[in-house]
Amino acid sequence: MKDVSTATQTTKTSTPKLISTGITTVLAVGGIVLATQQAQALSPLAIVNGITSSGGVGVSKNILYGDEPLQDLDVYYPKSLTKAMKAESTITGSYPMVVFVHGGSWENGNKDQYAFVGQSLAQAGYVTAVINYRKAPEHVYPDYVEDAAQAIAWSIDNATSLHADPKRLAVVGHSSGAFNAVAAVANEDFLAPYGIKPTDIATVIGIAGPYSYDFRKFDSSTAFAADATPDDVMPDRQIKGEQPPYLLLTAEKDKIVHVTNTIKMTQALKDAGVSVETGDIEGASHATSIGAMAPPLRWINDVRAQVLAYLDKAL
Repeated sequence: MKDVSTATQTTKTSTPKLISTGITTVLAVGGIVLATQQAQALSPLAIVNGITSSGGVGVSKNILYGDEPLQDLDVYYPKSLTKAMKAESTITGSYPMVVFVHGGSWENGNKDQYAFVGQSLAQAGYVTAVINYRKAPEHVYPDYVEDAAQAIAWSIDNATSLHADPKRLAVVGHSSGAFNAVAAVANEDFLAPYGIKPTDIATVIGIAGPYSYDFRKFDSSTAFAADATPDDVMPDRQIKGEQPPYLLLTAEKDKIVHVTNTIKMTQALKDAGVSVETGDIEGASHATSIGAMAPPLRWINDVRAQVLAYLDKAL
């Protein structure tokens, strides 16, 4: 991402239908496989994934939440749930759930690169869906926000089949994924096609998100329509409907997404009467504000501790 002073964008590299995919079918076809290290191109994300232990976490891969390419997700299960599912034991009770939306300037990244987040949250006891979504420049706003909303709706609709509690579901996003997550919930119009209200989500966590900036001045302009303006698309100007509580985290040493994004989004939520908490991730860069979610890297900063403490309280 390139940033001058206020916003976001990584340097470039190379009526919706809700689909309910039965988890029984997914498991019958693919089984629950323990999260393992996989051969990947050597990159920072590959390294993170390579050193993150599965810790007994189970995962079901490539579950469809929509009809379009990249409308799929992976679900990670806590160790105790994985063990019970593999043994086909009777499962009583349910787990809290998280839907995670990755970053990547709306052009890059995929759910597999962020497996470490799913593993980390599952290790902490959360059934976790790590989603893919359609990318720019082929798909511009609001396509990727609509995908986030559809994945959230799918997760709520299928939570019981995943042994999760749909009333204890949080949405978490990082960077452009935080934009998607916040935008999908803050404006009730995105969830409305699925008969879901923003308050059906227990809470939203945005990590280093670009919620309020003039994208026209940055490479990220390719993720928005040519005639779009910040007033048309920025989440801090698109709050509509009663809202759940929010946590917005800022990376102390972020040189990609400026702190003003969190400041303006926080004020907009407060002006709308929404409960919102903020936090600084001391010593964190834009990259480590999500990289340190991997348990082996949690010594780098306290993002994992802050996220888990808040989720424990909110869910």
